[in-house]
Parts: sequence; structure tokens; C-alpha cells
Amino acid sequence: MPSAHENREHWTTHDWPQGGDEWSVAWGSSRALWYGTLLPRIHFALPARHLLEIAPGFGRVTEFLLAHCDAYTGVDLTPKCVEACRERFAGVAKARFELTDGRSLDALADGSVDLAVSWDSLVHADPEVLESYAHALAQKLAPGGRAFLHHSNLGAFADPATGAPTVENPHWRDPRMSAGLLARFALEAGLALDGQELVQWGSATPVDCLSWLSRPLAGETPLRHDRPYLHPSFSAEMEHARWIDDVARRGPGTRSR
Repeated sequence: MPSAHENREHWTTHDWPQGGDEWSVAWGSSRALWYGTLLPRIHFALPARHLLEIAPGFGRVTEFLLAHCDAYTGVDLTPKCVEACRERFAGVAKARFELTDGRSLDALADGSVDLAVSWDSLVHADPEVLESYAHALAQKLAPGGRAFLHHSNLGAFADPATGAPTVENPHWRDPRMSAGLLARFALEAGLALDGQELVQWGSATPVDCLSWLSRPLAGETPLRHDRPYLHPSFSAEMEHARWIDDVARRGPGTRSR
């Protein structure tokens, strides 16, 4: 299982040949990923006064999030990523990037975050990390604040006897983390579980989960939605976004790109 230390080592030695955009190829581009997959899933929580991004990498999603907040904080456990984002967004006064231990949010004031987002990063994090982040978000989110976390669901397909995955793990997902565990962590931390979506990423099996959490307002009881939505074909969603991206590139002034 990828520990925080293993993640730090892995992403420090990674070449980042396209600044993270290499993982958006299935959509055609990071812009197509944003408009085709991410924005439709978080639009109702935007704009945000203070937006937190957990593990932004080299900022492939950051550039789009920045347009929807008054203040932005990105936290990453890899110094290489923090420095890359500081350089890339040096001219953006409302953005700051902080180094973290990969499981806490000590760089932020309690109750200061209106929306927290993590995309295509926490899929490599183990249950201990997700549990820690759930408790940290319960402190850092403002009352009524929301979080959108993309994490592994590979643990839902573990052999009960051995704990080993019974399906392929082509993209280094954590083998123990699951939608059910995240739901438990959220409620134990005092967060509401607003919904979960199971998606197939590089697999015919829903090995990933998208979870929406929120901090209840004063006097509200945290609720849990127990029935995750199973996406019928996440690969088809990617393919459609890629097709639209290709259409966009054929337009006037773009044909040479």
C-alpha cells in the first residue's frame, strides 16, 4: 500500500514530463477534464471564498479552480510539487502553496475553508491518511463548507481471507481504501456524507470513488447517504470529453494546434 513516505518518494522522482497534463490524455486535455468531468461535479459549491486543494501536483486542476475563489491554498507533501506550483502561479496574489506531512492541514485556520477539493491524488493514499484528512477537514471547513475527494475504492474488492485485491490495479490505487471506509471516517469525524460515486478508471471495475462531504451547520445532525451511485461507464464520459476537445481544436484559429 502506498504510504505517505512512499508517495513523497514516488512523486519526487517522477519526471512530470507534461506538468501532470499527461494524466488528462484520456479527456484530450486538462481543460476538457475540467469542463467535462470536474466542474459538473462541484459547480454547486462554487464560487468559494476560500478554496483548499489537497495534493495539487504541478497544478493541472489548480489553474481552473483559481477562477472560482477569492482565496486559494494548495497543500502537498512533495517539495517538488509545492515549488512547481509556486513558480507556475507566482503572479496570482490570492494563491499560496504549503508543504504538508500528507495527512494534516495545520497550515490553515480552523473553520476557514469553504470548499476542499482533491483530484487524482488521494487514490494513492492509504486508509490512515484518509481518516486523518477527514478529521482535519472537520476542523478546517467552515460550517456549511463542503469537500470533494477522489480516492481509491480498490479495498471493496479485497479477498476477505488475504486482504489482497481480487481485481487488477493498473494505476497504483491503495488496495485497502474503499467508499465504505471513507463514509465511516466522515461520520466519525462529524462530517455529513452527501453522496458517493463509484467510477471505473482504467478498469472495468469501479476501483475509484468520488465522495462529497460537508460540515453541518450548528444544530444539524450529520447525515449519511448509504447508496453510492455506480457510474455506468466512466470511460465513455472520458471519450465524450475527448471528442468535444477534438471538435474544439478544429475551430478557426485552432487548427494548427
